[in-house]
This record gives sequence, structure tokens and C-alpha cells, in this order.
Amino acid sequence: MKPATVDEILEVLEAPFASAALGAALELGLFWLLEERPLSAPAVAERLGIPPNRCNYWLQLLENTGLLTKTEEGYIPSPTARQSILGTYSRDTWAFLAQEAREISPVLRDLALHIRVPGSATAALGFTPMNYVLAMRDSPERAARFTRMLYELHQPLARQMAESLDMEGIRRFMDLGGGSGVVSLALLTRHPECRAVVVDIENVCLAGSEIASQTPVADRITYHPADFSQRDWPAGFDMVLECDVGEYSNDLFSRIREVLNPNGRLVIVDQFPPAVGVARPGQIHWAFERSLKDPDFRFLTAVEVRERLSNTGFEIISETTLGTPSMTSATFDKGHTMIDARRG
Repeated sequence: MKPATVDEILEVLEAPFASAALGAALELGLFWLLEERPLSAPAVAERLGIPPNRCNYWLQLLENTGLLTKTEEGYIPSPTARQSILGTYSRDTWAFLAQEAREISPVLRDLALHIRVPGSATAALGFTPMNYVLAMRDSPERAARFTRMLYELHQPLARQMAESLDMEGIRRFMDLGGGSGVVSLALLTRHPECRAVVVDIENVCLAGSEIASQTPVADRITYHPADFSQRDWPAGFDMVLECDVGEYSNDLFSRIREVLNPNGRLVIVDQFPPAVGVARPGQIHWAFERSLKDPDFRFLTAVEVRERLSNTGFEIISETTLGTPSMTSATFDKGHTMIDARRG
């Protein structure tokens, strides 16, 4: 919402309450509970173990945001909640998205007192943002949930890649940081002559391998545990994919070049910002959050990525925008640009 009146500005100030209420509803499975049958506020309080008066106001908050509807039989999910929550991702994916939002919320505490700090505002707050890579290394359960979440969220991107990417001459490719292998699985389904190797951290590879085992192309995809700092990647690839990874250092591009066959290709897909210091609408909150930890943080533009590719021995073949997504597509899969480069 873009506030235009005093009342709407006041609504923005109160928005954290609605956001927290929605996050709790997603993590506790409220919409799925009410999809089974309508429940009164006291019944919800009993089922979820919430103090009754608090639960009553919580449900009213969600009703005011348009996500619940109160009927004579009790509360039910609103048409909006049915379409945009129940009708899109799984319960666990929504719960994990809400959990991630909750884990980063302390960075906004007392923002007015720390936004002018020239260094790390998160350090001034005494808050250490979670290192997601380390968290997934330490917890197979978290890695599995994270991997399955992105598998669901990136389905539109995978379909667009399968429809758009020129695979002529490609027989074996690496999916670097490919997680579940969602893009690779879509490409393998469309191109039966191809084989794929997904490179990611070990726990993610285990989760991705389990997902792939349930597909018809399981015999043509393998998972290689490694991280971006290691040099023990497999080699001999006709193409390397880097989709929504965001790592574009000269060192990384040089190492990718080493594992490609002569004339092999590097295909990068990401939501690049339109200009230096400008974030895409769906990425503004991520950019702001990261800038609180590192005031110099910014997303690289496509122009800067192409320059780094040229500096590390790649020849740019093309740059294209993937097909226009529908209005119901997830923010994660809107506005992707594909850069196709060849090893020189």
C-alpha cells in the first residue's frame, strides 16, 4: 500500500502488528486448521493453546487484514487467503517463509536509533543476523525445509528456463548452487539427451537428491556436495548454470571457466537491478536489511556482471528477459534476466 492520507500513514505505522499476526498464523497453521471447519475464537484458542482474550484480538487483526472471514459458525479463511495462501504453496513452505521473516525481524528494532550508524547497525543493536549457509550445514532438517521451499517457489522459473534456454550441443551441465535441482529437473524433462550435476552444500544435496528420486529423470541427475570456496568441483561440462545464486566474483568465474569444456557456456539467471544502487521492487526489503549489516552492500547490475565475465575470459553471447510472468507468479520469479556467455 502506498499511503496517501493521514489514516493510511497511521496504518503503515501499525503494519508490524498485522505482519506479526500473519506470520504467527502461517507458522501455527491457522489457515489450514480453519480450512477443515469453521471455529470460534475460544475453539481456536483451545486448539492452539493461546490465552483466549489474546487469541480473540489476534483473529480480529487477521479479519481486519482481509485474511479471515467471521461467519455464524466461526472463523474461516477469506477468499483472498484461500487463493493466495492455501491455493499456492504448501503449509510447510509458508511456515518456513514466516519463520525466516521472524528471525530477521530484530534487525528493525529501534531503527530510528541506529539507522545513522556509519558501520553495522546490526552490530550496534547487538544482533547477529543468521548465516543461512552455516545454519543449513548444521541442521539437515532446516536444509531440507529450505530446499523444498525453494523447489516450490522456483517452479515458474524452472518452466521458463526449460522453454527459453537454447540447449543445442549440451549433453552434460552443472547446476551451481542449484539446491533441489528444480531448474535441472525441468531441463532434463524437456531434453532427454542431457545429464546434470547439482553442486551445493551437503545437506542441501541430500534434500535435493530425495526430491529428484521421486521424478522420472532421477537416473540422469546427480548431486555433488561442495561450496563456492572449494576447488574440488567435477569438470568436463558443456554448460554451467547459475540461477538466483547472486555470487559473481572474478575468482568464481575463473573457477567456472576451468570446469567447462572448450567453447562451454556459462548461463546466469537473476533479478538484476535496473541501475546502481536501485533495487527491484521485490528485493527492496532484502537490500535494506543487508545494508543495515553492511552499509556498502548493493546488488550488482547486469552490466557489471557482464564486465566481470569479459574480464575472466568469457564472451557474451546474449542477454534476454525471460517470459512475462503471470500476476499470480511469486515475487521470487519475476523479472529474471538470462546472460549467456561462452568460454573464450
